[in-house]
Amino acid sequence: MSLQKLAQSIQSLILCSMRSGKIPFRFDIADLLARARRQVDGRLGDVTINLPFISIAVSPNDRERKVARELVIRLRDRRILSAWECCDGCIDNALKSLGEIRQTLVDKRVELADLQDGPLYLLLDAMALGIRQFMTFEELLRRDENAPLHPRFGEFYRPPDTRQAYFDALEVLRGHLNRCLGQIATIAKMPMADEGVIADYQGPWQLEAYQEPPALPSPDS
Repeated sequence: MSLQKLAQSIQSLILCSMRSGKIPFRFDIADLLARARRQVDGRLGDVTINLPFISIAVSPNDRERKVARELVIRLRDRRILSAWECCDGCIDNALKSLGEIRQTLVDKRVELADLQDGPLYLLLDAMALGIRQFMTFEELLRRDENAPLHPRFGEFYRPPDTRQAYFDALEVLRGHLNRCLGQIATIAKMPMADEGVIADYQGPWQLEAYQEPPALPSPDS
């Protein structure tokens, strides 16, 4: 093993130790899933989109594919999607990155305003919904901005339990956003990264991070 790969392995072990594996909040996407089912009613599709609990066949048009390609290129290197957090400074950078992603999603949904019943708009809504629900949880953790930094801890200025809650919540959100982006890459007919942090989230959806929806209507009901 090269020194570079060894260093990367050690770094991954350190960062993984900062993620407890707990799920501090769960996404509620029941309405979005019901909408997805309604949108494919009676339609034939040549692309399969996988969402938590369901898969749907869709037929994105050329414009959707073009926007999807741009989104994959723009978003896959955003910090919150491609790096883990190890301190309060990292948390702040992740939150800043999240704001940038949120603005990109707004811009692209405006651009696709006449295609709101399309699969790409649905995935953009899924990403935006995840961010909103994370921000609702984050409000419970937010520290008073006027509180002085603790002289002993430097960049570790959040209480340890609050910092860990941020680590865990950002990890859950990172998985959601990356898997959504993976489905956007499917529409774009582009590969996602096969190494690094993003590659860790291209498997099955983390279903335990989602509230199980009530029985969904069948597409033809």
